[in-house]
Amino acid sequence: MTNKLLAGLAATALTGFAAPAMAAQPVAWQTAFQPAATQMMEQITSFEHYTLWFIVPITLFVLVLLIYVMVKFRAGANPVPSRTSHNTAIEVVWTLGPVIILLAIAIPSFGLLTAQYSPPATDLTVKATGYQWYWGYEYQGDTEVSFDSLLMQDGERAAAGKEDRAVYPRLLTVDNELVVPVGKTVRVLVTAADVLHAYAMPSFGIKIDAVPGRLNETWFKAEQEGLFYGQCSELCGKDHAYMPIAIRVVSEDKFNTWLTAAAENLGDANRNLLASIDADRKVVDVAANAAQ
Repeated sequence: MTNKLLAGLAATALTGFAAPAMAAQPVAWQTAFQPAATQMMEQITSFEHYTLWFIVPITLFVLVLLIYVMVKFRAGANPVPSRTSHNTAIEVVWTLGPVIILLAIAIPSFGLLTAQYSPPATDLTVKATGYQWYWGYEYQGDTEVSFDSLLMQDGERAAAGKEDRAVYPRLLTVDNELVVPVGKTVRVLVTAADVLHAYAMPSFGIKIDAVPGRLNETWFKAEQEGLFYGQCSELCGKDHAYMPIAIRVVSEDKFNTWLTAAAENLGDANRNLLASIDADRKVVDVAANAAQ
């Protein structure tokens, strides 16, 4: 019993240091948002739940009202239609009611918009450029790294160590992911080189247009490690559906090691990063199995 308890404590401790296997992506029959990985996305999800308290009752009220009108005022029940053209009470209610409802929705939405456009101090700046049909990234700072991120074909998976379809799904897996540190504010400068694109990452609560000749700015602060998927969200041509976005969030130590190595050889840096993440995961799995 003592050995199992110690193993369980060790597994719990190691989980805090190892990168989880989380891969936020669309799922079959999904009706809700992807799991939130940032506080901003948590606020967006909360606001969506808040608005449902207005949307659902209004929808049901209108449905009941329509049914009532169809039954009450049908031709069979009212052979002589009413000629009433004015009702002060009804006009006051349907004017003040929507105003109050809109204010109740608008006030918290303005607070959310303000938070989205008021980023904290930036820890890392990355430029994302949309092309037909892939993304290019440039890390700005003391260590400059730039690369393209293209949809990975099935024949390329084995060499890259990305054969697990649960983590690396079809039409979302890329050859070079955007790697960022957990718990750090990342500013993303978004533009395009040819036509309109849009940079969207559902788990982070960001979506912004990529416009040729202009720089738009967004930001995120991922609160958990993992691999997160998004897509171009602006119809940009025949291969628009094959323009995924993949962001890998890792510990600060792993990120610094990867960034230094990527400046010399991006391929080796990516392979070493995946190997490090897989090794951490195996340690956690072994400890968890021992705890059982």
